[in-house]
Amino acid sequence: MSSTRITAEAPKITMVGAGGMSFGPTMVNDVVHTAGLSGARLVLHDVNRERLDRAYRFAAKLNASSGAPVILDRTTDPAEALTGADFVLSSAEFGRFEHWRQDYEIPNRHGARQITGENGGPGAVFHSLRSITNTLGICADIERYCPDAFLINLTNPMSRVTLAINRATKVRNVGMCHEMPMGINRLARRLRVKRSDIEARASGINHFTFFTEFRNKRTGEDLLPTIRAWFEKPVFDYSPRTQRVARRLDRSLGGAGLVEFNYMPLVTHVVREHGLVPCSVDSHIGEYLPFALDVADWMPVPMDFHQPFSELAERAAAWAADTRVPLPMQIAGMSGEEVAAIIDAMWNDEPARILAVNVPNDGYLPDVAEGAIVEVGAVVDGDGIHPEHMDPLGEPLAGWVKTQVELQELVVEAALAGDADLAFKAVREDPCSPPDEASCRAMFDELRHLQADKLPF
Repeated sequence: MSSTRITAEAPKITMVGAGGMSFGPTMVNDVVHTAGLSGARLVLHDVNRERLDRAYRFAAKLNASSGAPVILDRTTDPAEALTGADFVLSSAEFGRFEHWRQDYEIPNRHGARQITGENGGPGAVFHSLRSITNTLGICADIERYCPDAFLINLTNPMSRVTLAINRATKVRNVGMCHEMPMGINRLARRLRVKRSDIEARASGINHFTFFTEFRNKRTGEDLLPTIRAWFEKPVFDYSPRTQRVARRLDRSLGGAGLVEFNYMPLVTHVVREHGLVPCSVDSHIGEYLPFALDVADWMPVPMDFHQPFSELAERAAAWAADTRVPLPMQIAGMSGEEVAAIIDAMWNDEPARILAVNVPNDGYLPDVAEGAIVEVGAVVDGDGIHPEHMDPLGEPLAGWVKTQVELQELVVEAALAGDADLAFKAVREDPCSPPDEASCRAMFDELRHLQADKLPF
């Protein structure tokens, strides 16, 4: 995919949006624990000085606990942060949960049938418009200050943001998400197989990928039939009693976490009816399926878990950044993210297989439109990212993906042209939108009014 070989002693890595305590510490931890990146200069950049300083204090502790293998810096100035950067990591949003709640609640009040409202559904049209606008501003700074840098985008909605970057800029980039690695971990635990013994492949679009291979490397056993049989167990019938228990659990943060990752009537339905094994849970795959809310009498609201959990993580990280209590940060292992692995492979020309990358389709999925952003595995080395060619998705998956690819195009075109009519068309055509035009218009106008300062029109 990329043919620009990178060679030098140690890279400069800039993290945009580093003040976020979920993104920043994870990326710093992984860079610090990647031996091939020892000596790198890691620059934390955020427009919020208070959040940036807090993230820097936390990062400094992480770095020091491992013998300070990287050189840490911080700045609110984009020119200082980006000049000379070899890699840029971007995960930047304004008012994430405030806007997410609007994206979820307002469309549903007008008759939408959204399960999450973050990456698919009519609310995600507005999320996309905001994220694309913000990310293209970051890309403009990259083109100005470090045009040869490689951008690793972690901002959602991943497929649409990545398409906009490729359509509107010359920035070399890849989109990254941890859903597939998390899916492997989740299924390996349930199968009681060591994660290190699993070899897996998957394909689709972001948050809507499905395993094509799930194998025990040690024994050679194909585990997909076992997974499908596992979902046939009566416990996955989601009886009224099971749903009542899940609703009670959902009232506490810990219980809501159990529900988010273990209450899966939609995943079960897709496995049983179509033989497809998703990498993600209901809250993600359900964003693209108009029947998501029909498979059970009750479905949780994912944001009601993710917002308090994120706030708790922020408070914990803030405490860790400033406490004098000695913390054993050196025992922290690598996260499930594959960002540091990509940088290491590209910088040191050490080939590495990456489970999931988001890239423009160039024959990688033969029954998906060329140029659409698809998620497949890849090999990464000093010459860049080399995505894997996968088998066709087949029906009904290819049809579901086709709908989302068409929406990718509409939303990105609306964002790039600043065209409110195209944005409304995307809302109208989303399969999870209200069924009538008047309700779509009322929903659209209400969200447009509330988010006017973040939209491209």
